[in-house]
Amino acid sequence: MGECYGVTRDRYCFSVNCYVNDDGPTLVEIESHWLISLDLPRGCLRKAVVNKPSSASKRQKRNLPYGTGRLMLHSTAIVQSIYGAIQEYGGFDEPAWLG
Repeated sequence: MGECYGVTRDRYCFSVNCYVNDDGPTLVEIESHWLISLDLPRGCLRKAVVNKPSSASKRQKRNLPYGTGRLMLHSTAIVQSIYGAIQEYGGFDEPAWLG
């Protein structure tokens, strides 16, 4: 991660959206799974969104036992660089994107 822009791992923010039930992984296990998979420090973790399964959906088998993750990086300089590259490749000029 971050090879193109020299972003260090501690600049990312990560959050999980998941279901937690009795027979599946705990929230700590889910968060650890993601942090290990993405090679991120625990300090990047933000508050998880834990959904409550309805009585009808409790009978369903979950295809995503570790839920979904959201990886964020807040950098105006990187966004402007990406927008500039899009304009260059597209051959058009949109100054409002860069200001």
